[in-house]
Order: sequence, then structure tokens, then C-alpha cells
Amino acid sequence: MTLSPTHAAGTPLTDDDIFRAHLGGKLEIALTAPLEDKRDLSIAYTPVVAQVSRAIHTDPAVADTHTWASRLVAVVSDGTAVLGLGDIGASAALPVMEGKAALFKKFGDLNAIPLVIETTDIDEIVRTLVQLRSSFGAVNLEDIAAPRCFELETRLIDALDMPVMHDDQHGTAVVVLAALTNAATVVDKDMTTFRVVISGAGAAGIAVTEILLNAGIADVTLIDSRGIVDSRRDDLTTIKAAYAARTNPRSLTGGYIQALQGADVFIGVSSGTVPPEALTAMTDDAIIFALSNPDPEVHPQVAATFATIVATGRSDFPNQINNVLAFPGIFRGALDAGATRITADMKIAAANAIAAVAGADLAHDYIIPSPLDDRVAPAVAAAVITAARNR
Repeated sequence: MTLSPTHAAGTPLTDDDIFRAHLGGKLEIALTAPLEDKRDLSIAYTPVVAQVSRAIHTDPAVADTHTWASRLVAVVSDGTAVLGLGDIGASAALPVMEGKAALFKKFGDLNAIPLVIETTDIDEIVRTLVQLRSSFGAVNLEDIAAPRCFELETRLIDALDMPVMHDDQHGTAVVVLAALTNAATVVDKDMTTFRVVISGAGAAGIAVTEILLNAGIADVTLIDSRGIVDSRRDDLTTIKAAYAARTNPRSLTGGYIQALQGADVFIGVSSGTVPPEALTAMTDDAIIFALSNPDPEVHPQVAATFATIVATGRSDFPNQINNVLAFPGIFRGALDAGATRITADMKIAAANAIAAVAGADLAHDYIIPSPLDDRVAPAVAAAVITAARNR
């Protein structure tokens, strides 16, 4: 069952709608100082601007207050894992990066600039961003294929004294944890007792696994395209082998049928399809997060026959798991706190803040706030600031 794109009101979007909205791009530079006369011109540019340049040369910290760099997020991609389209190249990734930059401004009131890089060489990307480090204050990595994304993020965190986060990993993980926290409340279960099955052992799947383990969920089973990620397999990558040692506590082998037997939660972050018959073996009041876009791993209407709570990554069904709930507030909080790292504690604090916004309105079809809820980003930023200052 294929799902077609719709807008919030449910009306199908046409190609004209989509391409008209992107004509000329989605971003522009706006002025924060007047340029109306010669005096304005001399202040903004030459000769008076030289005074600010001299001050920065004497004290580099002046750049934090008198340029936009410290509040500018670089949204960086090499175009190797764009949405569900795969390796389509840097130029084709640019519309997505523009959109991400627009979301930073709208929801986090942070300036952001898209940078698409015409190389997949990790050394070259790291070198490029290190050479540009004086131009921005944080890095949001986006749409970079696994397993390269793991090494790239780690190396940039070490090389740059600023917040760095691969949003496909950690933004997804934060919102999943927030939604699962509230789903557990709705079904009246202790989240830490959940048996969780995660379909997809790429960027999002690994990060979701990590945050759930950090949140106290001990029984997590990962599935990749060859079945359950188990330490006895001889075809695992280094990353998968590391997580095989930390997951699958019941030493399961096989695929969906074996993994989902008695499972409380299914989380799909892959482009695969889960057979409906495998879902029949889940527990009562099961929870299904089928997050692949545009087509979920199982259609929401089908999933609802097996689960009490169903979430997707789409805006045209209830319970949308959308990264925009996380990344604007996370980066805003990290920058406001003067943090140079985005830590595991900050991510869990962000998830708890998102969950709390839903408040007393929780229901099976409302476990997570709307991505357009203007309460979310400030709440996330405040929680991240507190977590950063409590380190």
C-alpha cells in the first residue's frame, strides 16, 4: 500500500505546489544593521569595520559577540543518504539542507547555512570543516551514509571545539525516546521492562538503540537486512559487532518472526517491510513506530490491528515522530550554555522535555507534540542548558 504526499489538511500535493515552493531556493540573507546612507555604509563595511577586526585580532572572543559565527549552524551533507533516496549527490542534497536551515531559524531562532561537500572522503570533510571553523559555531551533520557517518561525527567532535551532532542519528533517537516515554504512560507499563525490536542497524537504528540503553531499557534486539544482529554472526561490521555485545540479551537468532515473539515495541527505521504475520506475536497493548518515509515498514492502518499505539514519520497520521521536535532546541540550548559537546545527558534531557510538553493530554493518538507546537523548542533548549550546566 503506497502512501502519497499530502499537506496538513490532507489534500494531495501536486508537482506544481512542490516546485513552486522551492523556486529560487528557500533561504535568503537578511540585514540586522541599516544600510541607508554613507554613515551606515562606513559602519557596516570600510573603514570603520576595521576597528572590529582589530579587536578580534587582539581578543578572539570578540568574534563571539560581534559576528554571527558563534550563533551560526553549518548544516553539512555529502549527499550519500538523502531522505529515502540514497546516494544522490551533494547538489541534490541541497534542497534538504536548505529546508533544515529554515527549520533552525523558524523553531530555534538560529541562523544556519547549508554546506554540501563534493567528496565522500572522511579525511577531506574533516579537513574542510576544520579550515572553516571560524565561520560557524556548531555543525549539524545530515544525510551521510552509515557506517561513515559514525566515524565522521566522532572525528569532528574531537577536532572542533563546538557542538557537533548527526541529526539522522540523534535527533531521531531523542524523539523516539520522548514518544516511547509517553506511550508507556498511555499503556500503563514500565518502559524499562519493555522488549524492544529495532528494524534497521544504520545511523538511526544504532542511535535509537544507544539512547534506549542509556534510558534503562535492557532488552533491545536489532535487526538488519540479514536478520537479528547477534554476536555469533560472522558478517557484522565493527559498529554492529559492538552493539551485538550490548543487545539481544536472550540470544535470539533468525528474523522478524523470532524477534517479535513477545515484544512490546517495534521501531522501524529502515526501508524494509515487516510482514504483518510477525506482528501477531507481539504482546497486548503493543507499540509500533513505523518511521520509514515515505512508506512506513507497515501501513499504519494495518499496524493498528496489532498495536494500541502506532506512530509514523508522516504528518498525515497521528503521532508523527519528527526530528524538528529535537534539533532546534538541542542546538539552541547547547549554544546558549556555551557547551562544546552535545552529551548523552543532554539528549535524554531533550527527550524528557519533549515528552513533558504533551502533558495531561496524552492519548493513544497523541503521544508526542506537533512539530509546529511553539512550546517545544524553548522547553528543549531550557532542559539542555540545565543538563549542560550540571555536568
